[in-house]
Order: sequence, then C-alpha cells, then structure tokens
Amino acid sequence: MDPSLRLAGDGLALAADAYGPDDGPPVLLFHGGGQTRHAWDGTARLLGDKGWRATTVDLRGHGDSDWAAADQDGPYSLDAFAADVRAVAAVQPRPPVLIGASLGGLSSLVAIAEAPAPDAVASGLVLVDVAPRLEEEGIARIAEFMLGHLDGFATLDEVADAVAAYNPHRPRPRDLSGLRKNVRLRDDGRWYWHWDPRFLLGGPRDEPRSLRNEDRLDAAARVLTLPTLLIRGRQSDVLSEEGARHLVSLVPHARYVDVSGAGHMVAGDRNDVFNDAVVEFLRDELPA
Repeated sequence: MDPSLRLAGDGLALAADAYGPDDGPPVLLFHGGGQTRHAWDGTARLLGDKGWRATTVDLRGHGDSDWAAADQDGPYSLDAFAADVRAVAAVQPRPPVLIGASLGGLSSLVAIAEAPAPDAVASGLVLVDVAPRLEEEGIARIAEFMLGHLDGFATLDEVADAVAAYNPHRPRPRDLSGLRKNVRLRDDGRWYWHWDPRFLLGGPRDEPRSLRNEDRLDAAARVLTLPTLLIRGRQSDVLSEEGARHLVSLVPHARYVDVSGAGHMVAGDRNDVFNDAVVEFLRDELPA
C-alpha cells in the first residue's frame, strides 16, 4: 500500500497515511523500532471514523520513509527521531496528541520534553509499553529477533514463522498477504524487513538498546505537564509493572492502563482494549 502523504522530517521525507476529516483534531501515531505505520491501521481508522484526524507515520529508515544518508551524523539516534517528530508536529493546525509505541514513544517523549516550548509540540502524549526504565531481557530479545534475519527470507512462510516464534501467544496468520506491509522483495528474490539495517548496525543505537538513555528519559518525564497516558501490556517483557510505576512517579498526573492478554505489541495483541483506552483519553483531552 503506497503512502497517501509525504511529510517533511528533519532533512528527509517521511511516509504517512491520514484518516478522518481534514479539520479534525490532529493525532499523530509513531510505531516501534522495526515496525511500520501499518501497525496503527486499525486504531487510526477507528479514530478517523470518530472525528479525529489520525496520521500514521513511518519513522526514518522504516517502511516507505527515506533512509538516512550514509554520511549523516547519528542518522538513527534518538535525537534524529525526536527531530522528525517535532517537524511533523509543527505543521499540524494545532498541537497534536502524540501516540508512540516503543521507539515512537521514546522519540515523542524527548521531542516534547526537550523542546524550547513543549506545549507547542503536543497537547497530549500516549506512551505504549515504553518508559524510561525498561527490562534488559526484553530489549535483548527484540535485538536478537531483529538481528537474526538480516539476510532475508526465502518465502513469506519463513517470515510468518519468524514472527510466530517471537510472538508465540499470537495466532499465526493463515493469510500471509498482510506481511507484505513489513517486508520488501528485492532483486535477489528474497524478502527483507522494511527497515534500514543501519538502524541497528551503524552509528549510535538508542533502540532497542534504550537502557543507555535512562537518566535522559527520567529527566524528560519529570518536565511533562501535558496530559499523559501510559498503556502497558501486562505480559510485556520490555516494560515491567515496576517500570510503569516508576514513570507514574515521575509524572504523577499520568493515567495508567494495564492491558491483560497483551505483550509488548499491545495494539496488535488487544486492539479492542487498546482502542478503548485511547478513545477515552482523547475524548477528555482533545475532543473531536
């Protein structure tokens, strides 16, 4: 599916899809590392139907967005991702609510908190299974999964097997056509993930190895004054209950929703419960 929009990031173009009325209150959705904007399709379509202008964005080096230039300094650093978030937010008709999973959440947090005028960047923040303190074991499992298939796959069946091994609690899809949104077929006849390998192999690595940013992220969370919602997957091995409570201690006004039956990929595991939490938050903070 080709993107419906090309948005200006910080020095490169980002692919995006928009749902809902042009004049609806803006909501921007940023996926996790190694994912694409399509992770949000169901949620964004629902929000659009309810009157919000929901825009899903491929992060730099992911999906159909531009890959960073080889000679760029820190092309996939947290600073670079946060700068893209600010650039996209700046062209909205009013400060949007930012919804970010994993890397998208960290980037949104930093984009807001480290801006000269945080209220000008966003009117609200939804963090999806991410916070300043993450679990080393879960982060290592993400890294192992992403680094284990850099040579591609011979068939979509192999792609499905790899995803099923990483998410054993989620049923393996019978229809494999949806996987085409996350991989690309190259001239050698093999399927490769829809992201730039340098995201993990070149330059500073902030995701999934975000433990190195704990102090910075703690400081960012402390300055948040805008409405904030944290949604955690109860079975997540990336964000523990302790990590979630730590975030709430830094942001006492934050709401916290713990979704049973969901792991790190909360929206994909329990899209119904996830959507209910997001809609309730938006109705209070950014009515459509």
